[in-house]
Amino acid sequence: MTGSVPDRVEETFRAEWSRVVAALVGFCGDLHVAEDAAQEAFAAAARRWPVDGVPDVPRAWLITTARNGAVDLLRRERRHTEKLRALEPPPPEAEDVSDIDDRLELVFLCCHPALAPEARVALTLRAVGGLTTAEIARAFLVSEDTMKRRLTRARTKIRDAGIPFRVPDEALLPERLDTVLAVLYLIFNQGWGDGRADLAAEAIRLVALLDGLLPAQPRVTALHALMLLHDSRRAARMRNGMLVPLAEQDRDRWDSAQLAAGRALLDRAIARGARDPYTLQAAIAELQTEDPVDWVEVRRLYDALLAATGSAVVALNRAVAVAETGGPAAALAIVDGLELGDYRYLHSTRAELLRRLGDRDGARAAYDRALALATTGPERRFLEHRRAGL
Repeated sequence: MTGSVPDRVEETFRAEWSRVVAALVGFCGDLHVAEDAAQEAFAAAARRWPVDGVPDVPRAWLITTARNGAVDLLRRERRHTEKLRALEPPPPEAEDVSDIDDRLELVFLCCHPALAPEARVALTLRAVGGLTTAEIARAFLVSEDTMKRRLTRARTKIRDAGIPFRVPDEALLPERLDTVLAVLYLIFNQGWGDGRADLAAEAIRLVALLDGLLPAQPRVTALHALMLLHDSRRAARMRNGMLVPLAEQDRDRWDSAQLAAGRALLDRAIARGARDPYTLQAAIAELQTEDPVDWVEVRRLYDALLAATGSAVVALNRAVAVAETGGPAAALAIVDGLELGDYRYLHSTRAELLRRLGDRDGARAAYDRALALATTGPERRFLEHRRAGL
């Protein structure tokens, strides 16, 4: 890590949050306590590291501090007195928790079928991804208070139902897999959309581990391929602090090794019979890395993906392919028929189509709406640049 101590605290939070939470859940068996103690440990780091210096092994310092905090929390709550009697100080070698398996156990804990589907995703984004309640609320288009209550109910359910902190037995893995993959993909998309490379990398690491554990599940391989194909373009997505559309990206800045790995994984998934939505999306992503892009084939794959999912977001993405093959007017007719409310990409897509059709007033209004909904600086700068170009 480089930079000032506050910057290093922030970098450490992004890199180590899920590891610290996972270590604490394994220690005390209570996700709520684990998250609270981890939060207090990072707050202590923000106070003490600028004075005392950054520890040689930040993760070990955080886990030790958080464990001490967890014991204090459990003692204060008193209802956990039986747990306190069972807790013993960890051996010194346990301080360096470097194995990703703890985080995989944490993912399966958060994705347990006893939890409501929306709670599984939200809880994993919080416990594994380290997103704030406000960030998760934006992802779900609900208020922060609503998300806070949802997270609290989920943690309480885990505690009261005694949901185990472990990877399910091999016989149970397939039926638990769909939710886990959806969670990991949402984490990746959050990192990709908000420019948080740490979250995207976390999702890629976890899906790679799943791919190794489940070689007979080609949809895991397909999701792995999809993430790598997208992430290979990360370095070219920004220029002067502004988003760069795919068609304008400098292909020399793409990660050729990641791109080749993604293509190889996609070939492997298809060879093993994968035809699921992740495979279709990965195939689309691969086509979009070709020069020129075969938009007819992209549209055909989007047709299949829309038939498989019925998703309005997929229909919106399909409209982009329709614009390339059938013209912007045909695409605009599709977009205007979608019920996506305040989904910001609906308005930015609509603005682009209106711009191509020469409707400057309509495009300005659509860009203004997209700008009001934009959540990141690079996205705002891109939209402002496009609007100014009118």
